[in-house]
Amino acid sequence: MPQSVPLLVTVFGFILLLGPLVVIHELGHYLVARWCGVKADAFSVGFGKELVGVTDRRGTRWKLSVIPLGGYVQFAGDMNAVSQPDDAALAQLSPAESAVAFHTQPLWKRAAIVAAGPLTNLLFAVVIFAAFNLAYGKLVTPPVVAQAVAGSPAAAAGLRAGDRVTAIDGEAVEDFDTLRQRVWPFPGGQFTLTVRRDGAEFPVRITAQSKVLKDEFGNESKIGLLGVMAAKPAPVAVGPLEAVSLAGKQTYGIMRMLVVGIGQIISGQRSVDELGGPLKTAKYSGEQLSLGWLEFVSFAAFISINLAFINLLPIPALDGGHLAFYAAEAVRRRPLGPRSQDWAYRTGLAFVLGLMLFVTLNDIASLLPFGHK
Repeated sequence: MPQSVPLLVTVFGFILLLGPLVVIHELGHYLVARWCGVKADAFSVGFGKELVGVTDRRGTRWKLSVIPLGGYVQFAGDMNAVSQPDDAALAQLSPAESAVAFHTQPLWKRAAIVAAGPLTNLLFAVVIFAAFNLAYGKLVTPPVVAQAVAGSPAAAAGLRAGDRVTAIDGEAVEDFDTLRQRVWPFPGGQFTLTVRRDGAEFPVRITAQSKVLKDEFGNESKIGLLGVMAAKPAPVAVGPLEAVSLAGKQTYGIMRMLVVGIGQIISGQRSVDELGGPLKTAKYSGEQLSLGWLEFVSFAAFISINLAFINLLPIPALDGGHLAFYAAEAVRRRPLGPRSQDWAYRTGLAFVLGLMLFVTLNDIASLLPFGHK
């Protein structure tokens, strides 16, 4: 029977997860804006009505707001929390005020400020993974078949003990984990393995088995399996540079997995039930916290990458939407017109709110009280 996590642990885990990640993201925007000489009018953790706040000597209002699902930095010249330009207010600024307003800055500064948020989330994940790599080393498992499970796709394709997989779909395979990361996101996917046996290499066409895994909390995930057993991994110590390099590869691997997953949901290969909203995130937060701090911190790195990925989507009202506007401005040599921007922001905000409502209802429909399916 699935384990149950107390509601208090779930709530505490969610706050402990989301609060720091929101602050880290918004600090990325804020610090780069400071470096670029842009004034921040408000730094908010949460949306909506202010619960508590304080104004610093630079005139920035630091506040905690009532809806704890994100945050924002509102810069001088912004109309609202999504940094839509207030053209009427910008036209009335004095030269001194205009010099520190966000929308009067050169294109590269605006792009740097906007990109800083998601990039800081990615950097945070890299730091966590690098610390883990430095502390515990890396597990190295050579991509050698220890056993092909009877009745599995690997056995049907003729793989046997001692075979070494050197590539999958032309991409070099350095260790068994590389093979796993390429296959897991594609249940039912077809692959071409390059296999070395007795000094000779040959291709093997194989179709991954679709399998649903269930963890101790009852959470299900559909993955692709070849039915290959690996040898026991060996821990190998790494130095600081290799720890950071490996962390970068791990972060990239998760980003790649997210891109693949969204593509599969859009194409219908995966169910929209696999999308998670705030309730599922809270549920998983409590579960990972109940397993221990290492598991929880690792989960925080994963969610930080998720936040970066979501914010980089080219949707107006998100960071990626702003960057898309700036790309258009760079090509056109002038910004989009006020009416076009207003329409895009309204549409983007409606889409984001609609998506939030959908994933929340999806969470409610798929989850009974926390800890049960």
